[in-house]
Amino acid sequence: MEKRGLERKEIRLRPVGTAYLTEREDTMRIVIHPQYAEGLEGIESLDSVYVLYWMDRLSEDDRKILKVHPQGDRSKPLRGVFSLRSPMRPNPIGLTRVRLLKREGNVLLVKGLDALDGSPIIDIKSGEQKGAEHER
Repeated sequence: MEKRGLERKEIRLRPVGTAYLTEREDTMRIVIHPQYAEGLEGIESLDSVYVLYWMDRLSEDDRKILKVHPQGDRSKPLRGVFSLRSPMRPNPIGLTRVRLLKREGNVLLVKGLDALDGSPIIDIKSGEQKGAEHER
């Protein structure tokens, strides 16, 4: 019997949108599903946001890898995936702070997202307010 608090619970994630490539290499379009669009209210006041996405192209075998060479450089010693930004991880959740360029309805245009085309977006969290760096 497992100790209280240590039992395994199933977690269900609901994608709130999808990331898509644009014609500009450093810019992506995030389309938020209509039922979550209301959650974007006020986002225009932000200069940056944190985007959490699911790295859906990793295989089940990839998710079992717990040690990798940093940046794939075999001359560097193996390290645990929790100490790196490696995509290899038990739960392939990506996190990137991006610059919010524009919102058009349920679509966000962002700069700096390192997700792949078609990656499911699982959450967006607020970053810095516009002009915050000038107020410090």
